[in-house]
Amino acid sequence: MSEHVERLTKDLRRAAKGDGPHRPMSEKEVRYLVDSYYIIQEDRKRSANQVNSMMMEPHACLKWFADQTEVLEKQIKAALQNYAEGREICRRMMKNYGIGPVIAAGLVAHIDIKNCPTAGKMWAFAGLAPPDVKKWEKGQKRPWNARLKTLCWKMGQSFMKFSGQEECYYGKVYRARKDYEVARNESGGNAARAAELLPKFSKSTEAHKHLSGGKLPPAQIDARARRYAVKLFLSHLQEVWWRLETGTEPPAPYVIKHLGHVDYIPPPKEWQ
Repeated sequence: MSEHVERLTKDLRRAAKGDGPHRPMSEKEVRYLVDSYYIIQEDRKRSANQVNSMMMEPHACLKWFADQTEVLEKQIKAALQNYAEGREICRRMMKNYGIGPVIAAGLVAHIDIKNCPTAGKMWAFAGLAPPDVKKWEKGQKRPWNARLKTLCWKMGQSFMKFSGQEECYYGKVYRARKDYEVARNESGGNAARAAELLPKFSKSTEAHKHLSGGKLPPAQIDARARRYAVKLFLSHLQEVWWRLETGTEPPAPYVIKHLGHVDYIPPPKEWQ
């Protein structure tokens, strides 16, 4: 180990992919790396902000620490890139603009496709099923995977971030859905939900102002649009992955009722 963070050797890259004599990383190990990546990413951002906020030239030790976290973040991403490139479903996912190796590897490590014969099963496992479908009663074990739900939230953030890019299919889905949600909100379509939420917010909050007018706050409208795009992505993931894994069609027809559609929405060409 030198004074700098040790970089991944070619041998370690092959090990991440499971090539040659190396065993592939287990799902548990991949989940650990994905979690570590996001933790280190936040550390790197905080370190960079600290360095940039200094009125004077930052001490060499602070600059060194910021540099090392950035290097380590890139090395973990490189390992996950190699892992993802060794799996067909990950390669299909990464063809979609906004989905990188960290999210792709994380989804594969958290989801067992054999336990998800329908999109609804996958949504429920990711904590994205409607509340009346997947209830969590006090004292019961959480019925969804919290780490997967967080990963899906990050995916939604990615779709939002790249929604202005023409090649980002799910970013365009997000923007179209947000237009729909905004129009529905403005026309009073969320009045009942707003009345239900109103008692939970202090009168001094901005949210109370919107809710008292029979509308949901902008943040909730945006979250709905992001969640819609994520659920559509997961529907396409389930369909493509099920075919790759089993060689058969998914057991249930793909009528995306919970997304507000009555027509089947096929995976875009990027999945091919």
